[in-house]
Amino acid sequence: KSLVKLLREEGAVKSDRVACVMEKLDRALFIAEGERNLAYMDCPMQIGFNATISAPHMHGSCLELLNKHLQPGMHALDVGSGTGYLTAAFALLVGDQGRAVGVEHIPELVEQSIKNVKRSPAASLLEPGVLSLHVGDGRLGWPEHAPYNAIHVGAAAPQVPQPLIDQLKPGGRMVIPVGEGAQELVVIDKGPDGSLKQWTASSVRYVPLTSKDEQLRGGV
Repeated sequence: KSLVKLLREEGAVKSDRVACVMEKLDRALFIAEGERNLAYMDCPMQIGFNATISAPHMHGSCLELLNKHLQPGMHALDVGSGTGYLTAAFALLVGDQGRAVGVEHIPELVEQSIKNVKRSPAASLLEPGVLSLHVGDGRLGWPEHAPYNAIHVGAAAPQVPQPLIDQLKPGGRMVIPVGEGAQELVVIDKGPDGSLKQWTASSVRYVPLTSKDEQLRGGV
């Protein structure tokens, strides 16, 4: 709660709804046991395989940007789901009539993320399939449960992958870091007619959205 209070004071978290889900979803449950003393620091952390869990202020900022698109019954996609933290937050927000899908191309991370979720308040949403975590190339999205009201991408792409644009529902929103070197957190809104409106929320620094092999090599 003290971490969420800090995020509210800093402006990363603005709404009671986002604050509530972040208080409910203990970040320590999604971090290696030996490093849980660092769970409530506002910084990214390595989770293995050249991947990270984002800093809490980035999770808060992305949840705020997507808040209106994470209403009960809506569908959400989390690309590069890593520890499963943000996918679990999506699931809690869309509720048991919605769907939250995480895609991660490192099988070991998917396996661990499922264990993490099972320790969390989102555990009950796994069995009915409201929350699901899959091994796959997130750049291709997850067509099975498309279209999505909300799409979050947790790694920086050189350009926005077309499959993700295609799987974004009219009226939906995507939040994705874009750029090589200098990066921007780009927000893409799809209009009812399929038209796209794009704007920049902030400058950011994420690991690259790349292939499994390139990630494991630590390359771009």
